[in-house]
Amino acid sequence: MDSNYSAIPRNALVELQLHNNNDTFSDDHLGSKDPKSSVKLQPLGELRDEEIQNGDLANDDDDDDDFPLIVGGNDVKNGSGIFGAVFNLATSIIGAGIMALPATMKVLGVFLGLVLIVLMGILSEISIELLVRFSVLCKASSYGEVVQSALGRSARILSELCIIINNAGVLVVYLIIMGDVMSGSLHHEGVFDQWLGHGFWDHRKLVILFIVVVFLAPLCVLEKIDSLSLTSAASVALAIVFVVVCCVIAFIKFVEGRIETPRMGPDFGSKKAILDLLVVIPIMTNAYVCHFNVQPIYNELEGRYPQKMNQVGRITTVLCVVVYASTAVSGYLLFGNDTESDVLTNFDKDLGVRFSSILNYIVRVGYIFHLILVFPVIHFSLRQTVGALVFKESGRLLKNRKRSLALTAVLLGLIYLGSTMIPNIWVAFKFTGATTAVSLGFIFPSLIALRLNQQGENLSCREKLLSWLMLLLAISVGIVGVIGNIYSINSKSE
Repeated sequence: MDSNYSAIPRNALVELQLHNNNDTFSDDHLGSKDPKSSVKLQPLGELRDEEIQNGDLANDDDDDDDFPLIVGGNDVKNGSGIFGAVFNLATSIIGAGIMALPATMKVLGVFLGLVLIVLMGILSEISIELLVRFSVLCKASSYGEVVQSALGRSARILSELCIIINNAGVLVVYLIIMGDVMSGSLHHEGVFDQWLGHGFWDHRKLVILFIVVVFLAPLCVLEKIDSLSLTSAASVALAIVFVVVCCVIAFIKFVEGRIETPRMGPDFGSKKAILDLLVVIPIMTNAYVCHFNVQPIYNELEGRYPQKMNQVGRITTVLCVVVYASTAVSGYLLFGNDTESDVLTNFDKDLGVRFSSILNYIVRVGYIFHLILVFPVIHFSLRQTVGALVFKESGRLLKNRKRSLALTAVLLGLIYLGSTMIPNIWVAFKFTGATTAVSLGFIFPSLIALRLNQQGENLSCREKLLSWLMLLLAISVGIVGVIGNIYSINSKSE
């Protein structure tokens, strides 16, 4: 038999990484106690004879590529490093949600807005660490698997439906932003209108379709999230460029005394202001939801172990808190009470500084490319979850290239149709933020921790307290957000 691998001494330590997601090994299972040491496994010569005789390690030519041998867990060369994982996780977080933050700052005020940005970042990081810990404990390779291990099959289906609704909603928002910025909207002029004048290119549906086919489809067909590390790094860089430009413009106008005094707290002076306050808090919870991509990123982390993934999460959280706070404050200072739900649409007018038109184009076009690079990262977990729900095992989907391509095409088509029917990003964010986002980011992770604690995996008193706090806060935010959305719709209909 022709083999893809060289001979290994009988006493060598090896790791068999199975492509089947259900067979993913945890670090506890592998017996690695020192995070800096190589993974310690059974010597190859001690494999049980009956396993070989039963065909578990059969020498079948068709299976050679399904069982790559990796010597030493921390010497894996095909995985992503810490910064590659940070870029992928940060890309999952910093998407379209950042565009709605200046509008939330307008509702909450600067002080309360900053407090919530920091608080939600800390709670999100805690929930990610709990999720990683119990994913390794349960040997789960996806969000749905760890939910099933703790809460049962029905809860897994519910969590996967939440991922599908949340991610599809986020991707629809991305397309809406791309269409509004490039082709314009009812109250704002698009980039193409400013460059080329009115024509067929200012039809939003046509612009979005072109972007989907030419830019998004080639990136969405990639099968490994690690393949998107470079594009994720580029997307984070573009987001930082957007933040820097906003901060510089706001600072210049502040020094020149051309910025109105911002409101520091929420406005309770009218019924509309109170309704806005009820629906804006769920949007804040939506800003940090990336939990559906934690397991795929951890699975492809080079030399993976929980402490290393926790380090990835903490670096990502600090980065996102800084980016979010800078964007929210600078955007609100720049446009004040005229801040739109999608602040990008505010950059179609003179900013009152030198090279205003050039800066406008840099901000808008640069962020469109950022969303194009973020889109496939969110789509990856959407496709994986739909595959797991429809075909029972995500591994079966990935092994069938034609099925994967067909599912990608169907999902892109449905997301495109959704973008043509939803009017603006505020509508999408306030509903997903009050339901699926709080469920994925806080309710399910806290329930997993509390459930597994009952099964003997003891939590510390601090961890129990934080789990209960997250659960109660998430349920409260969800209820308040849904009620606020309902009242908001009824008030508009009247």
